[in-house]
Amino acid sequence: MSLNKKMRYIVLLLLLFPVVICAQKKLTVQVAGVASDTGQILVAVYDKAEGFLKKGHAIKGFRAKAVAGVTEVYIDNLPEGHYALAIYHDENGNDELDTNWLGIPKEPIGFSNAKMRTFGPPGFKDCAFTLDSDTQIQIEL
Repeated sequence: MSLNKKMRYIVLLLLLFPVVICAQKKLTVQVAGVASDTGQILVAVYDKAEGFLKKGHAIKGFRAKAVAGVTEVYIDNLPEGHYALAIYHDENGNDELDTNWLGIPKEPIGFSNAKMRTFGPPGFKDCAFTLDSDTQIQIEL
C-alpha cells in the first residue's frame, strides 16, 4: 500500500470515528416497585423477536444492587435500534428467576412497554421501543 493510500485510509478513519462514537446511546432504566434492598435487579436486552425471553438470546445483560423503591440501571453503548427489556428482582441472589412448579415467576418481573399477561409473558413486539437518542424509561415490577 502506498503512502498516499495509507494517508487516505487514516483520514477516513479519523472522519468516521466521531460518527461511530455518536451513534452509541445511553439508556437509563428506572425500575420502580422494588420491594426491598435484598438481592439485585437483572436486566436483559433483546433486539429481535426470535429468542425473546429465551436463556442465552439477550444481546446484553446488566445488574444493579436492589434499592427499595426505585433502582436505576445504566446501559451504555447501545447502537440506535429497536429493543425490548425483561427485568426481574433476584431477591435471593441466585442469578435465576425462581418459578413455581407451573413455571410462574415467584420473583417480581417487568417488561419495557408491557405487563405480564394472564396466560404468559408479552411478546417482543409488545415490549419493543426505539432507541434513537439517550433515553430514560421507567418499568414497574
